[in-house]
Amino acid sequence: MPDEVFNNTLPEIDPTEVEDSRMLPSAEHQSFLEKVMVQAGLADLYDARDITEVVFRTMRDMMTKKAVENVAEELHSPLMEDNKDKTIYTATPLATEVEDLWKDTNPIVNFLSRIRPALEIRDTTFLFRVQQEAGLPQNVAPEQVVKAVFSATKDELSPERIQEIEGFLPGTVRQLWQEA
Repeated sequence: MPDEVFNNTLPEIDPTEVEDSRMLPSAEHQSFLEKVMVQAGLADLYDARDITEVVFRTMRDMMTKKAVENVAEELHSPLMEDNKDKTIYTATPLATEVEDLWKDTNPIVNFLSRIRPALEIRDTTFLFRVQQEAGLPQNVAPEQVVKAVFSATKDELSPERIQEIEGFLPGTVRQLWQEA
């Protein structure tokens, strides 16, 4: 039946629209935020950006300053390829590359993360922080978005960085990293 809804978790599409943001190019041509959005089952790029910032912040909290710098050196990809409408950057206007989200665009958080030691965070705490701080949609599990951010991030990193990060992650979160 044409009126039957098969996936009611996604917003309805107006057939008169010329472009549909959910119709994306193949995975190899998707930008970082598009990969996160699609893999996490999110409705828009703004959610992907906000969730990525929270996942990155939680990851950085567990890592040494040197490891954080090593990762930042490799994350120079644009958040969005050919983004003519710059509104995706409105909430975080300084973030135009993945590296900018990794470093955190909030100057206070960025400063504090450079002066405090690495934290020991349990996997349940990691996932709880993502759930609470990222404002996840009701139909999206924290494991799902974490894995999506991990997958998109691993596409940008060398095998050495991937191994380095894995060493900082606890239990279930490490398993999500390995599966991504």
